[in-house]
Amino acid sequence: MSQENVEIVRRVIDAFTRSDLDAALQDNDPEIVLDWSRSRGLEAGIYHGCEAVRAFWSTFFDTFDPIVVTVDEFIECGEHVVAPNRARFWGRDGIEVEAHSVWVVTLHNGRIVRWQLYHTRQEALKAVGLED
Repeated sequence: MSQENVEIVRRVIDAFTRSDLDAALQDNDPEIVLDWSRSRGLEAGIYHGCEAVRAFWSTFFDTFDPIVVTVDEFIECGEHVVAPNRARFWGRDGIEVEAHSVWVVTLHNGRIVRWQLYHTRQEALKAVGLED
């Protein structure tokens, strides 16, 4: 199941990079939790349910265009996929921002139930019970 989970996460990230919000959200569980509380940028918080997650990402897409995400690697860990990444965003005024983070995506029965932002690989791996 882990490789299937990696493919789901890869598909979602590819959809974000294409700015295809509908495709990016199609694998979400209705009760998904997006934990962006560690964000140092826009909209830090915890979002519950599909509509709240859609509103969060809609705001993000309204602010930045395009968004390019490059995942350094996908680390399988049972129901979790750890994805260290670099994201480049361009604001509407042409200002470019680059952010480095690590996502922990948790899936259950092929559906994303949690997407959590971490700042370092070490804290993300610790969160899923792995050591770096």
